[in-house]
Amino acid sequence: MEPNGDSGRSVKSNETLFAIIESLKETDGAGVTELADRLDLAKSTVHKHLVSLERNRYVVNEGGRYRLGLEFFNTGVYVRNQYEIYHAAKNRIDRLAEETDEAAWLIVPENGLGMFIYGVPRNESFSFDSTIGTWVYLHANSAGKAILAHLSDEEVQQVIDRHGLPAQTEQTITDREELFADLEDVRERGYAMNFQEDLRGLHAIATPVIRDGRPIAAVTIAGAANRLTEERIEDELYESLLEAVDDIELRLVYG
Repeated sequence: MEPNGDSGRSVKSNETLFAIIESLKETDGAGVTELADRLDLAKSTVHKHLVSLERNRYVVNEGGRYRLGLEFFNTGVYVRNQYEIYHAAKNRIDRLAEETDEAAWLIVPENGLGMFIYGVPRNESFSFDSTIGTWVYLHANSAGKAILAHLSDEEVQQVIDRHGLPAQTEQTITDREELFADLEDVRERGYAMNFQEDLRGLHAIATPVIRDGRPIAAVTIAGAANRLTEERIEDELYESLLEAVDDIELRLVYG
């Protein structure tokens, strides 16, 4: 059967559109020529897509320089509000941050990665604005490892096959066998730890939110390495974290 030419062109056009959006995000805005050079595209192609994006409020044209528009924010708020876990966890995460005086975050897995969808920064451990909406590799993050530990070995391998085990710092686990051993430790302890594996100077602890036997999210407490010592995690923070997640899971069941 001959491939559908119109379908192929449509897919290519969509890929170009996404590339333009990502490039605008990376550059904090750009003109047609800059985008065309950056993406190795014809200026007419870039301009056509930008006009369409502007017409639909996804970009703003400021004197020939285009930046992403607030329609993306509108869409993002809508998407987050569709997640029941966000509504079930939000107030409890606020409380957790207040109780521990450390940053508390909600991470949700999707397509083999994790995204920060809500959090409360404390002690300037994180920049709130630059963290919400950020994707993280599951293997290099305490929340991610808490989630992976409650997936089957086959599912974990699928994540590795898709995203690899890239190093974020010199402490990141980049070996498959080492990761599986760490995940076994997570299951035995009941929580995952991150000692500067995704960010230098940062320690974190996380445990998953389980629903119907599946990890649908993870809650993490994160802070400066000198404050979040292993001793404090074991003696103080784990109990607070577990209580918070228990409350969230109950709310998911009973509303």
